[in-house]
Amino acid sequence: MSDERPVVQQRGLWFEEFELNTVYRHAPGRTVSEADNILFSTLTMNPQALHLDEAWSSGQPFGARLVNSLFTLSTMVGLSVAQLTQGTIVANLGFRDVRFPRPVFHGDTLYCETIVVEKRESRSRPAEGVVTFEHTATNQHGEVVAVAIRATMMHLRPRDTA
Repeated sequence: MSDERPVVQQRGLWFEEFELNTVYRHAPGRTVSEADNILFSTLTMNPQALHLDEAWSSGQPFGARLVNSLFTLSTMVGLSVAQLTQGTIVANLGFRDVRFPRPVFHGDTLYCETIVVEKRESRSRPAEGVVTFEHTATNQHGEVVAVAIRATMMHLRPRDTA
């Protein structure tokens, strides 16, 4: 490859690029399959019949198996990575106020948007800052299925980049 061509590399945002109260809509969405739910549940050693046993779950209040809520949380955060944190995050610092107001079923499509609710430069790590996100996932009907507040440690823009 020629070094003369411009290069565009996908990345998340540097700390300085995050704007408070800005809504970031992430695309594409992610349709959840039965295989996703079974694989995630078994990989994480969660034998909950509500995720794995259709006959039993059909007699429960929702009438069908539910998608593992931790899969929903993971997918919600994952949908934001390419736009917000790919290659620019140092670490997740924690999650709070996680809730699942509606269940997710096999065949539902998850969509996510994120609002930056707080940001500050780190007092102990001068090349990094703390950014707090509020992630919200909706299904294909626009119903909120998950919400979480996530604190992250993000890199400040390196001095050698424009």
